[in-house]
Amino acid sequence: MRNTVGWQVEGPSPALRRTPLERRDLRPDDLAVRVDYCGVCHTDLHAVGSWDDAGGRRLVPGHEFTGVVTDTGPAVTRFAVGAPVAVGNIVDSCGECAMCRAGQENFCHAFPTLTYDGTDRHDGLATLGGYSREYVVRDRFAHPLPAGLDPAAAAPLLCAGVTVWEPLHALGVGPGTRVAVAGLGGLGHLAVKIAVALGAHTSVVSRSPDKADDARRLGAHGLIVSTDPEQMADARDRFDVVIDTISVPHDLGPYLRLVAMDGTLSHLGHLGPVTVETLDLLIGRKKLSSAGSGGMPAMAAMLDFCAEHGITADIELLPSARVNEALDRLRRGDVRYRFVLDMSDLD
Repeated sequence: MRNTVGWQVEGPSPALRRTPLERRDLRPDDLAVRVDYCGVCHTDLHAVGSWDDAGGRRLVPGHEFTGVVTDTGPAVTRFAVGAPVAVGNIVDSCGECAMCRAGQENFCHAFPTLTYDGTDRHDGLATLGGYSREYVVRDRFAHPLPAGLDPAAAAPLLCAGVTVWEPLHALGVGPGTRVAVAGLGGLGHLAVKIAVALGAHTSVVSRSPDKADDARRLGAHGLIVSTDPEQMADARDRFDVVIDTISVPHDLGPYLRLVAMDGTLSHLGHLGPVTVETLDLLIGRKKLSSAGSGGMPAMAAMLDFCAEHGITADIELLPSARVNEALDRLRRGDVRYRFVLDMSDLD
């Protein structure tokens, strides 16, 4: 086994503590990655807040990170020691089902192995995430980090970035498409950047008029205040695609009413149950969709696109020792727009 160190939830307290960790010895197609930067996702916050260590499982969060290859298994040919790499929230899949064969490992019928709190397909052990100094991953689930992308600001692309890239790409967003992004947080600000780079006429929908300057800085053409009935009424049936990144339970009706004839609302931010009035879909033949993460081809395409267009996340970089502060502030919405942990203080 390989020894490293990371931040782990221990016992009933939600606080993360610095803890020695063990990584598996390299299998033939494995990479050892020195984790340099790891994004802090709302999924991490949920996992920490709801953690139950019954059965002795361990929780080390973190599933969007960048780093450098430090060792390779004998069958690895895509990467060499010293190569900069990026890893997202999936580190294995069955490789055989229709979804895996289609390059949609995120929808693996046998369920993908997640970067943390998953179950390794070979040894049955729980996966431990990227809030650590080293990670061991199958080479086909790592991606070359394109030159020119800042590795700290690129880390959130591996979760938040691909989560918004998939529906924008699948729905054919491009020049002439009218896009609205509801919610301007970790997902939303990247959805704006990517939609604008795709050539779409892009607006932001936010509860706060204070986000207007940020929306313009990110490239949006305007802001609609969702708490203003007149503005929402004026925007009715305006958008071909609405990307809903709001992370708390909310009524989808007002956002469906923004969707144009035959358009789509892609609901990404809140993964719990929703209730939809059929009339909100019926009037205008509107569609409700969702997406989650991305397969390996989508990850690669998204990274190349972001490198070509200079897209990274707007981040606040913190030493990893401040991870509990980051989670607390994320809980309060006190970040614009993504925390990233610098893991070098674990040396």
